[in-house]
Amino acid sequence: MTYELLLWRSDGPVTRERAEKIDESGAEATPVIAEFVVELRRLHSDVQVVETGGGRFARVEMADDQADQVSTDVYAIARGLGLVVWDPVRGLVHNVAPVGVYQGMQLHTGDGMVVIDPDLGLVRDVLTRLGPENPFAALVVFGHHFVQVSPEDGGYELEYKDGARGEMYRTRLLDLAEVQRAFHEYANDDRGFLDRHTWQTVTTG
Repeated sequence: MTYELLLWRSDGPVTRERAEKIDESGAEATPVIAEFVVELRRLHSDVQVVETGGGRFARVEMADDQADQVSTDVYAIARGLGLVVWDPVRGLVHNVAPVGVYQGMQLHTGDGMVVIDPDLGLVRDVLTRLGPENPFAALVVFGHHFVQVSPEDGGYELEYKDGARGEMYRTRLLDLAEVQRAFHEYANDDRGFLDRHTWQTVTTG
């Protein structure tokens, strides 16, 4: 089995619906595609990465067991070059912007995805995929705090840890939209979600 990613240049954010239908006429040729190919080959010489569409796209193919490690590097290189990444396996599109306020914030998912400085649209869309194959999602600012969610009994268990205080809190939400709102607020340094819900303090070892 192979895992595939497609990259191109876009002037603005791309929706999942548009990414599913992208073709050679839907992207502009750009020299950064070639730069991406060179950089990824330097890091992963065993991964197939090629330019297609006359320099409009880069296509990355890898074995399933390489996907987590290679994809993390693909996302990082693409962000630095201003490229959109389409992940057709997960049905997720990685845009360059908008992002949260914490530089270096990481998005982690239960199906092995790690994205540094994820765009807020990606964070929103990842949360729609919570389930048995993706049992959690978390935004982490290492050494400071994080927010994490897991599906549970027809709802969602939301946790927030304040590293400065050494305290963790937990609440239960029924509405996915409220989970998405909490993650959006967290990413923008807004703690409105803490005031809006009733929390239990969690004892951590």
